[in-house]
Amino acid sequence: MKRLRRDFYLRKPLKVARDLIGKELVHMTDDGKISGKIVDVEAYGGDKEDLACHSLSGGKTDRNEIIFNKGGFVYIYLIYGMYYCLNIVVGKKDYPATVFIRAVEPLEGLSLMKKKRNFKNKKNRKIFNLTNGPGKLCQAMGFDKTCYGKDLCRNEIYVLDSKSVSDSEINYLPRVNIDYAGESKHYPWRIILKSNKFVS
Repeated sequence: MKRLRRDFYLRKPLKVARDLIGKELVHMTDDGKISGKIVDVEAYGGDKEDLACHSLSGGKTDRNEIIFNKGGFVYIYLIYGMYYCLNIVVGKKDYPATVFIRAVEPLEGLSLMKKKRNFKNKKNRKIFNLTNGPGKLCQAMGFDKTCYGKDLCRNEIYVLDSKSVSDSEINYLPRVNIDYAGESKHYPWRIILKSNKFVS
């Protein structure tokens, strides 16, 4: 499979979010390769005012500066003082928008993922708990503050192309945990791979 090129990320957030479903997210760590199929995402920002987007919470800051860059870079931040959240910057420069990666299905480096998560449950029926949430996938795949600003068109963190997922295989839903965002909380900008047990 080929690595996604810059032009993939330079499009509108909903389009990129839709097309990321089913793609393979890769992190080349010091311990080895870790990858997972993207199954749950949320789009933020864009032409329509989105009160949930970090660019509308006070303009450009040290925390969100990267999302004002052109698409194809990693935006990562800490929530609750303990969980990292992985986002992909999309759109053109000074068009602040992101796609939030909520969950992946493990593909490579499963033993590394389990080690990083201190995951001791060996029953396959419980394996979905490994990466079925944004904080879980970041811990399992080794994403932390050192990943902030990484270029997805280089060799450390990137996304591989794969067979396209059909419209019948996905659902559009409202995003979660954004009750503060007024009408924006109702936008159906969360996209999931239906019937996948790793969806958060």
